[in-house]
Amino acid sequence: MRTRRYHGLLIVAGTTPASRMLGLASLDAVVTLPSGALVRLACHEWASGVVAPTGHMYLSGFSLIDGIPRWRWRIGDLVIEREIAMVTGRPAVAVVHRLISGGPVRIAVEALCAWRDVHGEQGPSLAVTPTADGCVVEDAYRIAGPGFAAAGEWFRNVRHRAEAARGLQDQENLWYAGSFHATLDRPGATAPIVAWADDLEQPPPPAATVVDAARARNRSLTAGATDPALTLAADAFVVRTRTGPDVVAGYPWFGAWSRDTMISYEGLFLATGRFDTGRELLRSYAATLSEGMLANTADTGSVEYNTADGTLWFLHAVDRHVTLTGDTDLAAELRPALTGVIEHHLAGTRYGIRADPADGLLVQGAAGEALTWMDARVDGVPVTPRAGKAVDINALWVNALATLGDPFAAVHARARDSFARSFPTLSGQLQDVLGDHSLRPNQLLAWSLPHAPLRPDPAVLTRIGAALLTPMGLRSQAPGTAGYHGRHRGGPAERDTAYHTGTVWPWLTGPYISAWRRLGVDVTDVLADADRHLTEFGLGSISETADGDAPHTATGCPFQAWSVAEHLRVRTC
Repeated sequence: MRTRRYHGLLIVAGTTPASRMLGLASLDAVVTLPSGALVRLACHEWASGVVAPTGHMYLSGFSLIDGIPRWRWRIGDLVIEREIAMVTGRPAVAVVHRLISGGPVRIAVEALCAWRDVHGEQGPSLAVTPTADGCVVEDAYRIAGPGFAAAGEWFRNVRHRAEAARGLQDQENLWYAGSFHATLDRPGATAPIVAWADDLEQPPPPAATVVDAARARNRSLTAGATDPALTLAADAFVVRTRTGPDVVAGYPWFGAWSRDTMISYEGLFLATGRFDTGRELLRSYAATLSEGMLANTADTGSVEYNTADGTLWFLHAVDRHVTLTGDTDLAAELRPALTGVIEHHLAGTRYGIRADPADGLLVQGAAGEALTWMDARVDGVPVTPRAGKAVDINALWVNALATLGDPFAAVHARARDSFARSFPTLSGQLQDVLGDHSLRPNQLLAWSLPHAPLRPDPAVLTRIGAALLTPMGLRSQAPGTAGYHGRHRGGPAERDTAYHTGTVWPWLTGPYISAWRRLGVDVTDVLADADRHLTEFGLGSISETADGDAPHTATGCPFQAWSVAEHLRVRTC
């Protein structure tokens, strides 16, 4: 059952990682039994609250094997299977219905269509042009299969319950373009359907071939991998645009963000052996530097530089690439650009980002802005502005200075020593921002980075774990403190308020494990619950967030790049 406005079989990417169009929404199978009875295998929820048809009542099993989803329905002795796969590098999908046992039986597959932005709502009636083997919708995509019979009517008021829970528009209309028909006369017989965009005169390979090729590719990707499931999950986030490789921060609604890309870099590229692709990405991002800063995002139509940490994470990514691959040529090529980053930060750049001459620490902040990764706003007002000298920003700053060595050795030593004097409290915990003693996970970077300014204190890490660690990751704020929110639910304002004030973030498990490793302590057993999570929300992947309160139900984006990347990094690198 489709529960989100983003759910569909053919989602067509635009020119940037953030732009996507929903095309083919659903293919609904209808089986005609020898008795003449019709059995509908689909399932939809309607605005009235009614769920119909109720094909899930016949569903005998679902599996995700080698990255290929498979459904099986049983109607008496009759078993029908469906598999779905995408064509790599092309907006094309294949759907195969196959008779496993019983039969013969007739099957009709009804095509429910849309053509809208994935975030938006369907407009007027769709223009559908019949073809010899199917139809073309809005001159944007084509559907082909056996025995097509044109139709043409609205399925109105389909409900998306997950959108209702998020306080968003939860209904849409789908256009019934027609149905495909086949006789499944023996076990192994299929009803193959393909849908594709781009060159509509050039169909993809046959549906069964697409499924087999996707299965073979996924097996090849994971052959010899330390963690096959996460290696396969990571593959979904690495995309190629007109300007080169990039990273989708999360599915189904995020685009590319420099902060997310660079935090994810080691896990998505180095842990998976994508050295050449990673090199290309780093060079591409370096070319976009302006006043010593990477754009926070450029894929939404406007270039914004409102991030104090994205560029520092970029320096970290370059350092990890060179360290783990030995690519000294890349180091030499990018050194002038990286030197420019440091020089601009020392002199001062956008949003008040500058090194304080008094102590060498980095200060940041501007009215109405939230420049760290805790960047949620409600009615334009930052929930956690964290202006001033933030612990994570300065840990990244010290780390960045160390990666460049001379001529910044003295600058690095001063910033490192100032950090050690300024941030620790009497308990050993670090201030989140100088003057703010809130217990948050940002301090983990002061111990986890390769050139971290401090050596971890096991007693402090134990206290942090006791307050923040959950089976899904670390809370963004300790329970029982002022402003804590334990549930990441409700409408946009409610969710954004809770986003960084108690909500759990799986990606923070990475820095937590790395901090303990600096002491020679292996705490990777905390990842055990993440393995179970692979089968409960975004199947085969790790979510963006979870509730701060037990049972820590997953929330946010079901497929999140840095969540997958950090788990893969600490398991592999």
